[in-house]
Amino acid sequence: MTTQGQTELPTVLLIHQIDRHEGAWTILPLMTDFSVTYGRNSSWIFFCEEDTRIQVIKLVETLRRFDKSKEWFLGKALYDEESTIIHHYAFAENPSVFKFPDFAAGWALSIPLVNKLAKKLKSEPLKSDFTIDLKHEIALYIWQKGEGPHLTPVPEFCTDDVNSYKVDHCATTFSNFLPLCGEPVNKEDVFVAVKTCRKFHGDRIPVVKQTWEREAALIEYYSDYADISIPTIDLGIPNTDRGHCGKTFAILERFLNHTSPRTPWLVVVDDDTLISIFRLRKLLSCYDPNEPVFLGERYGYGLGTGGYSYITGGGGMVFSRAAVQKLLASKCRCYSMDAPDDMVLGMCFSGLGIPITHSPLFHQARPMDYPKDYLSHQIPVSFHKHWNIDPVKVYFTWLAPNTEESSNGKKVGYNREDL
Repeated sequence: MTTQGQTELPTVLLIHQIDRHEGAWTILPLMTDFSVTYGRNSSWIFFCEEDTRIQVIKLVETLRRFDKSKEWFLGKALYDEESTIIHHYAFAENPSVFKFPDFAAGWALSIPLVNKLAKKLKSEPLKSDFTIDLKHEIALYIWQKGEGPHLTPVPEFCTDDVNSYKVDHCATTFSNFLPLCGEPVNKEDVFVAVKTCRKFHGDRIPVVKQTWEREAALIEYYSDYADISIPTIDLGIPNTDRGHCGKTFAILERFLNHTSPRTPWLVVVDDDTLISIFRLRKLLSCYDPNEPVFLGERYGYGLGTGGYSYITGGGGMVFSRAAVQKLLASKCRCYSMDAPDDMVLGMCFSGLGIPITHSPLFHQARPMDYPKDYLSHQIPVSFHKHWNIDPVKVYFTWLAPNTEESSNGKKVGYNREDL
């Protein structure tokens, strides 16, 4: 959204429609366009999520407090309490010193800063690297190792629910509900494939069985060894220490050829993924399985130089049957058995012109790897990894369905503070 003079209403832009950039969602590649199109007649570019609610008059009043001729980076500040892998252990000695914006509350760049970033991008193109946590990476890019502006916290940018008693001063609010576009899809419409291997049968599979397995009507465990007690299915693909491309493509072929054609959805998870199938069924009510849908937490690779987006595997990858059919009908396959499956799938779908569908409710890491303020306005669908946590406790604290949730979408009664 761009804000102009005092009397004009803002111009609203939808980033997914700026489709000449594969990496438009990473925002930085758009700075040149913003500078050229709005650099003379606008004062601010304001970014928000699709569920952010904006009081436009209050937003314009809030932005007027800042001198529009200066370089401003405004937002609701998040910070890491501990250094985390998703931020490459940045600011390891004191991670809380570095602030980055909560996109749900909205964030703003003054036009002088947009122009400066556009100029910098011309002389120094974006590195062909990974995009993992966009809000942190954008803040790092703007900060320029201390040469650029820090994020200035703005109390009027809020993530409180629109009905909260706290929102009188807020220019923005955010509804923390799980999308529901009709009845949740039936349990029998979701087939769950768990990737495992013999060395994890004893410690990871019991966690799945104690937690979310009961939510899945259709579930199979795929391993390098057939263990009747679980039971696991040996796909004939040896386990690899790195990527699992061979195994994942074997799962996709099996889903297409050995499950009922009336089962529209496939979910592929790791054996250390914690997931709420209950919530996923609500979320899937918003998608048409007759369309090629590939859903999860979106990462990017090389997007500054025309790379591709992909769904990161640990948080769970969701495929419509139509997406699996299109993928396997193409001849796109693993370049090696131990290639990273999620990245190869991203390349394949990108080549087929099938867009990635991102949901921030899937998580590649553990709850403590995210700022508490960021998770406080989410009803998460998944987390990943058992490292240094009690995964059963994490599941029952964050993901287990409860009676309150089924009636009104709110989560109550659990203490998340120690997780």
